Amino acid sequence: MAHILITGGNRGIGLELARQYHERGDQVTVACRRSNDSLDALGVRVIDGVDVSSDESVEHLKEAVGEETIDVLINNAGILHGDTFDTVDFDRMLEQYKVNTLGPLRVSKALIGNLRPGSKLAIVSSRVGSIEDNGSGNNYGYRASKTAVNQVGTNLKFDLLPRDIAVAILHPGLVATEMTGGTGIDVRDAAKGLIERIDDLTLETTGGFWHAEGYRLPW
Repeated sequence: MAHILITGGNRGIGLELARQYHERGDQVTVACRRSNDSLDALGVRVIDGVDVSSDESVEHLKEAVGEETIDVLINNAGILHGDTFDTVDFDRMLEQYKVNTLGPLRVSKALIGNLRPGSKLAIVSSRVGSIEDNGSGNNYGYRASKTAVNQVGTNLKFDLLPRDIAVAILHPGLVATEMTGGTGIDVRDAAKGLIERIDDLTLETTGGFWHAEGYRLPW
């Protein structure tokens, strides 16, 4: 039984990841800003009041985890504020950067002492962070924050390799969640694919940018 810690696990992909890991018998800890009935019903451990954009809040998470070993740390918490060139809001861009880019780094840094040789670290990024794959524009803040977190994940690859900790940067697909307005594939299929990619992750494949379906994505 592995210990899985998931940020942003109170809804959408994070909630479904928690459900599937729990159903297969793993120990699951969910960190989120606010719990809800759906999360509480799972029967997993919940640490609420965690805002990944806040040093103080992530310190609260660190204290709550204590000395427990984490086998898989999944940085899933994220936000999306859609925009176009005509509607760019720089404050909202900064907010997305704080959550989507700095959040995974802040959490990973805070919990690095709980990871052991053989542990795995995953960042739920997005294909829209790919510069080469950008064929439509728009979503300036979200795209830029995901491009930046891909770089964070690549840096973590090098820094964690000597610790025997593998890193995966993952795209779940366009998933039908509240964030996407219900457009996309079923969240159960997306979570299943992400879990498969994490299960398959090794030190030989560390640092890859992977689609949940199993193929590498361009940077």
